[in-house]
Amino acid sequence: MKSWEPGLGATVDGAATRFRVWAPETELVEVVVETADGCSAAYNMTPGPGGFHQALIPGVGAGDLYRFRLDGRGPFPDPASRCQPYGVHGPSQVADWRHFEWSDQAWTGLPLEQCIFYEIHVGAFTPEGAFASAASRLEYLRDLGVTAIELMPVGDFPGRWNWGYDGVAPFAPARCYGEPDDLRRLIDRAHALGLAVFLDVVYNHLGPDGAYQSAFSPYYYSNDHTSPWGAGINFDGPGSEPVRQYFIENGLRWIHEYHFDGLRLDATHAIVDDSPRHILASLNAAVKASLAGSSRQVSIIAEDARNLAGIVKPASQGGWGLDGVWADDFHHHVRRALAGDSDGYYADFDGSTAGIAATIRQGWFYTGQFAPHFGGPRGTETSGVPLFRFILCVQNHDQIGNRAFGERLHHQIDEAAWRAVSVLLLLLPETPLLFMGQEWAASTPFLFFTDHHAELGALVTEGRRREFRRFDAFSDPEARSRIPDPQIEETFRASRLNWDELERAPHAGTLRLYRRLLELRRSLAGADFEVEALGPDGLLARRSGVIVIVQLRGSGRYRFTSEECSVLLTTEDASYTVHSCPPVIDTASLSVEFRRPGAVVFSDRALPVDGSSRLDEDSIAPEVC
Repeated sequence: MKSWEPGLGATVDGAATRFRVWAPETELVEVVVETADGCSAAYNMTPGPGGFHQALIPGVGAGDLYRFRLDGRGPFPDPASRCQPYGVHGPSQVADWRHFEWSDQAWTGLPLEQCIFYEIHVGAFTPEGAFASAASRLEYLRDLGVTAIELMPVGDFPGRWNWGYDGVAPFAPARCYGEPDDLRRLIDRAHALGLAVFLDVVYNHLGPDGAYQSAFSPYYYSNDHTSPWGAGINFDGPGSEPVRQYFIENGLRWIHEYHFDGLRLDATHAIVDDSPRHILASLNAAVKASLAGSSRQVSIIAEDARNLAGIVKPASQGGWGLDGVWADDFHHHVRRALAGDSDGYYADFDGSTAGIAATIRQGWFYTGQFAPHFGGPRGTETSGVPLFRFILCVQNHDQIGNRAFGERLHHQIDEAAWRAVSVLLLLLPETPLLFMGQEWAASTPFLFFTDHHAELGALVTEGRRREFRRFDAFSDPEARSRIPDPQIEETFRASRLNWDELERAPHAGTLRLYRRLLELRRSLAGADFEVEALGPDGLLARRSGVIVIVQLRGSGRYRFTSEECSVLLTTEDASYTVHSCPPVIDTASLSVEFRRPGAVVFSDRALPVDGSSRLDEDSIAPEVC
């Protein structure tokens, strides 16, 4: 297989470094190099076709600093820089990605159907907030039972802390988390432990401070499209082809230079591209083509609010061919059911068990019907799309951090209900995603935080509080003033996980439940699956010889029939809670009576080896207590 070669930025070439940058409206581009011995020199670059300028400079190597001067303007950092050691406004650094000694040659990745995602913000995952400290927790994640880590964006951003979606140096790992090789060591160690690693990337906009791309070309931003965060990226207008290649190379670099096992594409519904071939279809095809002849398995996943099955359908069927899609309808129904949220997009979900069951069967709830808050028909039907292509969650960074006080779902509902819905999430055939700390019901919130300069930071703080005006709880300015200021360091530090609480109740019991459920999930196989509502508060799921009965709210009694059935676990087992209220399970009458929210997982040992169910369609029915 021909190895992939980067086309932009600074690439070490023996005893020299090759520089290449796109600056189509510039006559003279100079590379201003600062070597390790403190010397500085400027080198003219040779203009070429398409507005690209390049130069091969002997004696320049890894560790040297450089910037570009454009017709006397600048100098500016490289828009394709691999490292920004002094921040996004400082010089770029030459980094030789080929020198790293990988030990993962035998690693080929994981198919999406084997992924159990665990989403991490590197800065808030550990007290140290670094790639190296995150790597030290990998054995814990392996023992937990997750199989894939998903890092929130790590492309460099202004300031000392940020969610990562304000990134402006998309090729350079954030210097506040460590050096590029620290990220490689994290991934190499994860692969040694059998863990895949995915990266969240942002191709719908660039951040508001330090985005120097437009200094090099006026074509990076669209004249016709906008995004919710400002100017849209130009993927379809004049001069768009090099812009498309810029972002495609970004994806390829993460895959090849860092050995990521996949990418999660942020808010793809905000990417407007009227080209004959959408940029994400082109990106996906380029990634897969670059791996031709390789045994590596790499998955590309979209976050998209439109419920479009075409995202994951192959190009032969008119789709983009991506491997998976975040599907938030499950989360929205669950939060409406358990926490009562009804503002904003939650108005489109009633939280009924029938709605939850339909969402599980289809992957998402809206398949073309009218959605009032959405403002029209939403979604497409999903027949023929395997359920593992839908990534479901009951928490993620958006659904927690976009709340005023960063409350996790388990902060707002009963512990018993949290255990019950955790069972439902982890035993479904869809691909589950956990957000860091949910497996022990972490006490810490996950707040929105930034570290912009004072002028921009004040606007961010004001905007953050203003966006909550439409919510009844924050109609009063005084109430809005209590929303944590994203610019204050304490807001960031409050979001860091407290690892000391793992061994304390009730966290330790919740952690034991998650470990048991993930162990059980790995034993499930086969395509057989059914789910149905049991009255207004209960759900039944049957999968691969396992029967799951979940009581989301209140109490309830249910009967079922089975030739032979044994209890695998209940969420009220003493090992999972210190205040147990066990359901009454009558093996004679084959009934379960919940006295509060909970779940029971049965093994139906009468099932044939192939997993097909012997339960009749109406064999489980709710009873009035």
